[in-house]
Amino acid sequence: MATIGFHASHEQIPPEQLLRDVRHAEQAGFGAAMCSDHLEPWSPRQGHSGFALSWLGAALATTELPFGFVHAPGRRYHPVVTAQATATLARMFPGRLWTALGSGQKLNERPVSPEWPGKEQRQQFLGASFDVVRRLHAGEEVSCREPVHADRARVWDPPEVPPSLLVAALTPATVRRFAPVADGFITVNQPLEDLRRMLGAWREAGGTGRAALQVHLSWAPSPEQARAIALDQWRTNVFDPVTMAELASPQDYLRRAVQEDVGDEQIAGAVNVSADLGRHAQWLHEYAELGFDEIHLHHVGQEQEAFLDAFGDAVLPQLDRD
Repeated sequence: MATIGFHASHEQIPPEQLLRDVRHAEQAGFGAAMCSDHLEPWSPRQGHSGFALSWLGAALATTELPFGFVHAPGRRYHPVVTAQATATLARMFPGRLWTALGSGQKLNERPVSPEWPGKEQRQQFLGASFDVVRRLHAGEEVSCREPVHADRARVWDPPEVPPSLLVAALTPATVRRFAPVADGFITVNQPLEDLRRMLGAWREAGGTGRAALQVHLSWAPSPEQARAIALDQWRTNVFDPVTMAELASPQDYLRRAVQEDVGDEQIAGAVNVSADLGRHAQWLHEYAELGFDEIHLHHVGQEQEAFLDAFGDAVLPQLDRD
């Protein structure tokens, strides 16, 4: 059975509460955790965005869980900074950290840079970032010019156990492209056939290592509450990958959701919404049967306690039996 993890959403929950939530997740029986890494939330309704790298130090120090995070080297993070930050965490907590490198969103890069390159240029930079980070983790001195500039860069405290470098991907083309250089991949819940194609593309391209899935879900004691939570918090996150990468601010995402009159039907394509814990267990069982090694649950509500208790009591035991 896949490891079931808890996704800590920095965009929705203040960091001090999120730290309490991840401790609660460990006590409830979750076997791993991961978090987002944003400068801005997706929507003003979400309203938070703590700094993932400092939060991870506290979360790793106060739990025993393995942790991952999705991270975009680029304008906000030079790959040398990515390498130094992840090396430090990996030295302090060996064997417990992975990071998924991705090409990012304009939402998070716009505040620090006037430039937002096209996808192909971003993916070229991402490929070079894998190389730079790995070499720095290995203790090398790195100099290069294009597409990443580094001048005799060195991580003076390289990790004894280098953290796994996954690729964050939403399409088969991306997993196929990065299979030769990544230690695994992570994606988000999609129709089962689309996820099957993602896994197939990864394996056909020679990909090895973990296949991880982040599942957006909304649960509450009543169907009406579950739908209301999903609509309030995640109506800005239902668009195609190109749109999600290109909108520039939380206000832009909210305007787009209003313009398209996002409702229950669109939400259902991005979030598993149900008050039935058995239905949630069934969804997770179907994902695990596809072959994912880790499944990280993201309850899109801002209050996590009831979700963690309910899934710890009624959903995780069902999956263990499977």
